Amino acid sequence: MSVFKQLAEYLYLRKKDPNRPASAWIGYMHGINRISILIFLLCLVILAIKLLR
Repeated sequence: MSVFKQLAEYLYLRKKDPNRPASAWIGYMHGINRISILIFLLCLVILAIKLLR
């Protein structure tokens, strides 16, 4: 269940946990993960559009 909570935090659907320690490197990692998830979702949309044509 924590995977879905983390995914929701990446996509700004849920507020971040205030008790989690903050680090610049963790922030960079979450930023890169956020970008890769968004690109993956964009590719799924493009593939769906191509399959429906």
